[in-house]
Amino acid sequence: MTIKDIQDEIIDEFSMFDDWEERYQYMIDLGKDLPLIEEQYKTERNIIKGCQSKVWVHAEMQDNNVVFTADSDAIITKGIIAILIRTFSNQHPKDIIDADTDFIDQIGLKEHLSPTRANGLVSMVKQLKMYAIAYQTQLN
Repeated sequence: MTIKDIQDEIIDEFSMFDDWEERYQYMIDLGKDLPLIEEQYKTERNIIKGCQSKVWVHAEMQDNNVVFTADSDAIITKGIIAILIRTFSNQHPKDIIDADTDFIDQIGLKEHLSPTRANGLVSMVKQLKMYAIAYQTQLN
């Protein structure tokens, strides 16, 4: 499944909910299903800078695709990173680098987050793309 296909799927899922209370609950549920980072990777080095909450992300290459695992100490933030991991994990680094992130605006996420959480969201996207850039340079 392409990144665009996954993003379209997420947009469809969010459009099923009438209000943001239901969407927040859905994000919390997504966070509960997040492929968790192993404890050994819950280090200062894997914390995403710019997030109010603690968010750890680990990336590794498997069959020329980047596989992400993550965790957060806040339930909404965990849901946000779960959406991003679902979108970008198991994808080729170049596809992650080139991916548009307009779907975040289309589901209305940024406008329904506090300014600090919105900044954290931007930091999460940047970090996932930085991992992809690092792995892409190894493939060249």
